[in-house]
Parts: sequence; C-alpha cells; structure tokens
Amino acid sequence: MKTRIILVLSLLWTTLPAQQTKSDEPQYTGDGQLKRPDKYREWVYLSSGLGMTYGVVEASAKPSPERFDNVFVTPEAYKAFNQTGTWPDKTMFALEVRDSATKGSINKGGHYQEGIAALEIHLKDQNRFPTKWAFFGFGSGDQTAKALPANSACQTCHAKSGAVDETFVQFYPTLLPVAKAKGTLKSGTDK
Repeated sequence: MKTRIILVLSLLWTTLPAQQTKSDEPQYTGDGQLKRPDKYREWVYLSSGLGMTYGVVEASAKPSPERFDNVFVTPEAYKAFNQTGTWPDKTMFALEVRDSATKGSINKGGHYQEGIAALEIHLKDQNRFPTKWAFFGFGSGDQTAKALPANSACQTCHAKSGAVDETFVQFYPTLLPVAKAKGTLKSGTDK
C-alpha cells in the first residue's frame, strides 16, 4: 500500500511542472482556433497606454472616451527576452483594452480603468503561421478566436513598425533597454 501511494505521488510530482508550463502555451481547438487564455492577468505586466492609436487622428465634435491598453506577456517569454533580446516560439502577448472613466467615487480628475472592451492575443507560432506571428481578437464572451488574416492591419503594422520581431518593444519601458543592450532593436523604432 505504501509503495502505491509513493508511486502515485511521484507521478503527480513529475507531471506538475509540465502542466504548469503548458498553461501558458497556446491551446487550440480542433479547427485551429485559439482558446482564450483566461489567466493572462497572471502573466508579466509590460505597460499601459491611454488613447493610443497608430492611424490618422481625426478631430470629432464628440470624441469617444480614450481607452486603456494593458499589455501582458507569458512569464517564460519574458525571461527568454531578458536573456536574449528576442522572443521564443510560443510567445503570447495579451492586449487588454479597457474603457476609461473620469467621474466616479471620490475621483476629481484624471482617468481610471473600467470594464474590458476587448482582448487581443499576439502569438508567435512558427510552425502554424507563415509569418510566424498571428493576431486573435476575442469579444467579451468569446472563448475561442480565429487568427486574423496575414494581411490584417495589425499584422501589417507590426511587421513594419515593430521594434523587435514584430512586437512593439518601443512602448515597453522595461524591455527597450534590453533590446538596445542585446542589439536586437530594429533601427529607427526607439523614437
């Protein structure tokens, strides 16, 4: 009896690290859709932006409220980037877009974050995607998402303007110095 318990515990112990690693790797459905990574808020926080846009900014009589963009990356990818200045295969970024508010509770000025407006995943999977990277947009209740086309605005902009390997490291203050030190920063993207 003791031998069986020890055997079961040792099997559980040896599989535990593998299960933890897999939770941060992309999971797909049978038809190739990405499953929503629900624990992305436990990943490494990189930065937030407020009202950022990469297209033409048009003046409007009634501008919409600015949104916050919170960026997270898988812990293993973050560690690898700090060591090499590049992103390993299976890297996932989560862009959590949240509404902003100015009036609420005791707040008298500035902006604070409210509900989630969107969740986007930027994923490097060299065997699955011809351009190595793909984008997935999740609606508020979506549990799966199809990859955006390879010629989508997201993919095109990141390929053209990404500071390191199609990612916007230029907006991540803790990683920009790493890319500079490792010599992986694309010329002209740090300004």
